Amino acid sequence: MTSVWIGSRGTIKDSAGFNASKDAEALKKAMEGLGTDETTVIEILTGRSNAQRQLIAAEYKSYTGKDLKDALQEDTSGDFGRALVALVTPPAEFEAEQINRAVRGIGTNEATLIEIVASRTSKQIRETAQVYYTIYRKIMSEDVGWDTSGDTKRTFLALLDAKRDDNPQAHEDVAKRDAQLLYSAGEKRLGTDETKFIEILSTSSFAQLKLTFQEYQKLSGHRMEDSVLNETSGDFSQLLLAVVKCVNNMPAFFAEKLNKSIKGPGTDEATLTRILVSRSEIDLLDIRQEYKNLFGESLYSAISSDTSGDYRRTLLKICGGDD
Repeated sequence: MTSVWIGSRGTIKDSAGFNASKDAEALKKAMEGLGTDETTVIEILTGRSNAQRQLIAAEYKSYTGKDLKDALQEDTSGDFGRALVALVTPPAEFEAEQINRAVRGIGTNEATLIEIVASRTSKQIRETAQVYYTIYRKIMSEDVGWDTSGDTKRTFLALLDAKRDDNPQAHEDVAKRDAQLLYSAGEKRLGTDETKFIEILSTSSFAQLKLTFQEYQKLSGHRMEDSVLNETSGDFSQLLLAVVKCVNNMPAFFAEKLNKSIKGPGTDEATLTRILVSRSEIDLLDIRQEYKNLFGESLYSAISSDTSGDYRRTLLKICGGDD
């Protein structure tokens, strides 16, 4: 069965001639005694797929009696350590941890929630929710619901309900109907019928929405992105806008997020690490291409100029090359 976390445009794939036992032994040796052989750790963890890293972790545990995650946390620190731990964490578990981190404590990190929830498939959301419950003994949608309100909360809950159709087929008659419904719910009336926006944007397939947005532009003379910005505000607007951007061009959506994390005031290492790790086996090659198209600089070069040391070496290995 194909994992819902693997696409065809990743920078990291299964390593040929993989030997979990040999890799586990090399990691054990690299972290023994005083000091750590960071080069070996980076080469192994960025040179294997997540599925292979799980096999390495199992071998490591049988050799040492210790979780590989714990060993890495003890032997490394800072952004470098967090990037390595992210690499050895199963994808759904990593997502669950990111969502939990976004909702716990004082204040909510809406930007992280929006990025994750708007871009994931229904299957990915369902798998993450199951793992979330296993780890925290809480229902993921309820945790997000407690921490948000109003139309933003309703939209998050609708997306986390994971009822989006994943069918790659799109139908013109449905697109025309939904475009008319969105137009009637927004631009055509005083005030906005948020319920209709939420329903259509959270349940239609991305392929269907793409066609619907094209029909909407013919009907209204405006791009859906512009209409969302004009008709809505705040986190609700940002969440709908994220869905629209993901529908239109998912790699460009992530390229923009990466650029903001690198070029904004101070580097947002958490976002930089999360996107590179979570998209490394899905579509990071496409994200690199969109980054170059949008910003006139390769993602590799941007990362290189804004990070340093072992953290930079790790991210550049995940990035996979200059464009």
